[in-house]
Amino acid sequence: MHFDAFDSYVPGRSRVHRLDPRVKLLSCLLYILSVVLMPDGAWSGLGAAWLIVLGTGALAGMDLRLLLKRSLVALPFALAALTLPFTLPGEPIASWQIGGTVISISDAGLLRFGGIVVRSWLAVQAAVLLTATTHFPDLIHGLRHLRVPDLITGILSFMYRYVFVLADEALRLLRGRAARSAVGPAGTSGPGPPIRWRARAAGGMVGQLFLRSLDRSDRVHYAMQSRGYTGDLLTMNPHHMTRADWLALALAGALALVPHLLV
Repeated sequence: MHFDAFDSYVPGRSRVHRLDPRVKLLSCLLYILSVVLMPDGAWSGLGAAWLIVLGTGALAGMDLRLLLKRSLVALPFALAALTLPFTLPGEPIASWQIGGTVISISDAGLLRFGGIVVRSWLAVQAAVLLTATTHFPDLIHGLRHLRVPDLITGILSFMYRYVFVLADEALRLLRGRAARSAVGPAGTSGPGPPIRWRARAAGGMVGQLFLRSLDRSDRVHYAMQSRGYTGDLLTMNPHHMTRADWLALALAGALALVPHLLV
């Protein structure tokens, strides 16, 4: 396997790593709910929430720069709310006239947009910390212990297990296309194939990837049936709640209320 970009687990032996996955799942959910329910403009509460996730990351022994870097994935999705400063009614703080149309930015819209960006960023940081300190199979078993339907946990488990295989298959297709593409004389950089050829090759690659995935899924399904697969996901970890787990869950619930006390 040459593709492991989806595996975000960071090995460690900290107290956060050793917690039961149910505790970490519920703690992450409580934190995200606490952040999402924060009102617009509650910067002190949001700052406290950020300190909580940074402190938890430090307790887990995680590089905080890696945590911040991975959480930047939320920013492009938060830009979907970019129209709020221009459409939400409020006191205008800046205006431009383009042709016969006046475009203005309202204070209420800018405040709402900033709140959405910050809350999304903090929620993604909590999710990144969860996946960085918990093996994905343990997360799946934690979801099953929390009575999430088996169909959902099964789909998530197989998706995670075989997305690496599909990514490797796509890389092999790209390598094969590069080996058959004339991009110029040896040792020089030529203009490359025309865009029409590239589009046709990309379409063929997508079709080949779909057919190979369908064929592989049939073989895997038959192999699992022949080995007695009944739909149960087995694990070597017992996942028993200890006193430390219950205390950590109570502490997480208390910390989720702290940002609201600062509003």
